[in-house]
Amino acid sequence: MSPEIVSANVKFVAQQLGFDDCRISAATRAPHADRYLEWVEAGHAGDMTWLERNTERRCDPREVLDGCQSVISLALNYLPSEKQSPTNYRIARYSWNDDYHDLIEDRLKDLDHALQDMGGTQRYYVDTGPVLERDFASASGLGWNGKSTVQIHRKLGTWFFLAELLTTLEIAPDSPSPDHCGKCTACISACPTQAITGPREMNATRCISYLTIEHKGAIPLEFRRAIGDRIYGCDDCLDACPWNRFAQVSREASFHAREEIFSHTLSDFLEMSVDDFRSVFAKSPIKRIKHDRFLRNVCVALGNTGSQKDLPKLQQLTTHQSPLIAEHAQWAIAEIKTRITELGL
Repeated sequence: MSPEIVSANVKFVAQQLGFDDCRISAATRAPHADRYLEWVEAGHAGDMTWLERNTERRCDPREVLDGCQSVISLALNYLPSEKQSPTNYRIARYSWNDDYHDLIEDRLKDLDHALQDMGGTQRYYVDTGPVLERDFASASGLGWNGKSTVQIHRKLGTWFFLAELLTTLEIAPDSPSPDHCGKCTACISACPTQAITGPREMNATRCISYLTIEHKGAIPLEFRRAIGDRIYGCDDCLDACPWNRFAQVSREASFHAREEIFSHTLSDFLEMSVDDFRSVFAKSPIKRIKHDRFLRNVCVALGNTGSQKDLPKLQQLTTHQSPLIAEHAQWAIAEIKTRITELGL
């Protein structure tokens, strides 16, 4: 088959599997490989130590898969409907329901099988492999990298997952998409912690998503108030993007809000045991931060939004066996008491 026919076949199969877009780029050294290496050297990866390993492999897919000729970039819309129970906390939209890794990997397996039938050998990833995925997505025309460093799609806005297959098949590449951000800096202005230090410059160690998900230790004091009522991730820079006016709600029911996740209050979470946590978040990406970091986040949110009635439960946690939970509970108590005093309550 010609590279053009392979491209048409791959895109047809991807569409049948439910992907919202599929584009192709040639396997080369990633266009922004040097900037990535500088970013890692500057220590911006924080606790995400996997980004500091195998850096040369991450820069070039041909180092990951022998004979790699093409990179297939795929998009899957995850925008949930706004129908969720009122809560006193916020969770990043991508984690309102089941873990996206499981859903997308099943589809990638099917696409891999189809490519094997065409004579290809593949490796596939959903943000878990040594691939600078946004570079290849941009090179293929699957959107462009926004000033927040988040990929933006003309039809999906910012609300989509990226996945990719490296393949030994020669596939006709697509044309890259122009940068449509223009002079807009809405995402930079929206960041609560000024983690976006310039256009397409991200200090991950300041990002609320990093602090509430990837960071393993105590949340630095300078960022706790800025976290507000967020207990897992942050959508502020995504929400701010004007390209979201074209976004449509995802067809995937498994991305819409799961009632069980939003049927609690922050105060309820304080009484959640390890077993309760595992049960409620069994299929959710939230499970990956485990019980102690989850309660750490809840304590911070309560410190920012809680009231007198939350103090007894927080007080119980000040002697928790986990020093991480105990310290954040103590901080939350101090913040609530200060707020009560300042408001004269």
